[in-house]
Amino acid sequence: MKLRSIGRSVALASAAIVALGACAPAATTSQPPASAAGSPAASAAGSAAAEGITVGYLPKDIVNQYFAAAKTGMDKAATETGGTVIQVGPNEARADLQIPFITDLTTQGVDAIVISADGKDEVAPALKAAMAAGIKVVGFDSSPAVGAYNVFVNQVDFSGVGVNLADWACELAPDCTGEIAILSAAATATNQNEWIALMTTTLGEDKYKGLKLVETAYGDDDATKSTQQAQALLTKYPDLKVIVAPTTVGILAAAQVVKQAGKSDSVKVTGLGFPNDMKPFVADGTSPVFGLWSVPDLGYLSYQVAAKLVSGEITGAAGETFTVTGLNDDQPFTIGADSVVILGPAFRFDSTNVNDFDF
Repeated sequence: MKLRSIGRSVALASAAIVALGACAPAATTSQPPASAAGSPAASAAGSAAAEGITVGYLPKDIVNQYFAAAKTGMDKAATETGGTVIQVGPNEARADLQIPFITDLTTQGVDAIVISADGKDEVAPALKAAMAAGIKVVGFDSSPAVGAYNVFVNQVDFSGVGVNLADWACELAPDCTGEIAILSAAATATNQNEWIALMTTTLGEDKYKGLKLVETAYGDDDATKSTQQAQALLTKYPDLKVIVAPTTVGILAAAQVVKQAGKSDSVKVTGLGFPNDMKPFVADGTSPVFGLWSVPDLGYLSYQVAAKLVSGEITGAAGETFTVTGLNDDQPFTIGADSVVILGPAFRFDSTNVNDFDF
């Protein structure tokens, strides 16, 4: 992501932090709501009402601030276009808990569903049923199975993140040597698995031969479990040099555990995190470098893609192009293989710039 794009999102992201306590409005629920077909909020599947479209937003869970930040971008896009966002979702990041929400949104007849999949194959049948009913499906953040969405909005190029994670571990381990461990989210998370696979491939290159990946642990994007897993890594591997956490929940938990254990000098933490979460750990040396993208921009782009699918401006076919004002330097996005469009590259945060951002 270019600095221009992330700068545009500072105001959005600041709002995200303010909105965290209020990110569960009446339209947000941890239980599948009663069918609202025929209600003012519902609209005929596949058609955009004059006042805008209705998008059902289904994150992995409704308690993770990452998805609250993404919703600020969706809400902004909806406000600009006269649309509506209905957020639903479980309290836990589990695919089986997402399925009833997909079914209910299909019954309601929303125009589009924007989903971060907890398990790509598990949610696929329900999403295909929604598509068969004329509802446009946009995957974002963590992809449903190919064929179970019209477009997947990927936050970054997976291979780029894999290299980033390996490079940051190499940078933080003394002389790029020693034991490193990964603290991931759920074992079924598509994006996490892709990043880890590509990081592992990158670690096989000669540059990283001094690094030894000793374990990949899973905290399920739960703060308590992530904390426990980080503590277990420190206990099990007394010579550990770096914990790599490609999840905003995991990186914060790992940094807190390392600092509380008094090991900030010997164990470093990196991965993907929010600047506001990580500022104190950059300052004290626990996490000198990490990365992310503009999460509000990701939500904004996902809503815009949903709107363009509903209007017929795009179909999701490879090679199609479209523009979204304020993103990608106002240059066209191109839909690639498997109907994937990429927001942009990850952004590096360190002591030279982390205090310039507020999200």
